[in-house]
Amino acid sequence: MTGPADSFRPLGRGPAFSAANKLERVVWRLTWLLLARFTPPPLAGWRAFLLRLFGARIGAGTRKNGSVRVWLPRHLEIGEGVIVGPGAELYNQGRIAIGPFCVVSQRAFLCASTHRTSDPDFALETRPVALGRGCWVAAEAFVGPGVTMGDGAVLAARAALFEDAEPMGIYRGNPAALIGRRRFEER
Repeated sequence: MTGPADSFRPLGRGPAFSAANKLERVVWRLTWLLLARFTPPPLAGWRAFLLRLFGARIGAGTRKNGSVRVWLPRHLEIGEGVIVGPGAELYNQGRIAIGPFCVVSQRAFLCASTHRTSDPDFALETRPVALGRGCWVAAEAFVGPGVTMGDGAVLAARAALFEDAEPMGIYRGNPAALIGRRRFEER
């Protein structure tokens, strides 16, 4: 007996990435593993140098933990003063741009690609992710493909954001919903 699922050929169209792209990623991963993965926190400049060497645009004063995973550095732009915490994953098959003074906390996941469910082969589709100035993606939160977080937006721990976040908005839940606005205290 056959059904609609029998006619599907997931990935039947062949690889989504060229051999050159695959080789670039293998060289990148080996470089990161051998030269950056186990470096102590004070060597953030060295890690930024390696990312730049592979095409990333990295601002001054950024701190990226050695356990951060970057899929392809040339699709990455990080503004000045950004902190990317331990175990964060920047799955940038498409472009990821992180504005200045953002925090991407431990084990957060930024994903710039998806697959077309209307295609029987589930063709890859890249959609850029952009974080505005001063955003915070809290621990283990997920920012989905094509999402833009406005300046100062906050995504709470373990939340999943699939639509754009308003500037200064605070979001939580799965799917993430706006629960308030940031208001700064007087000092």
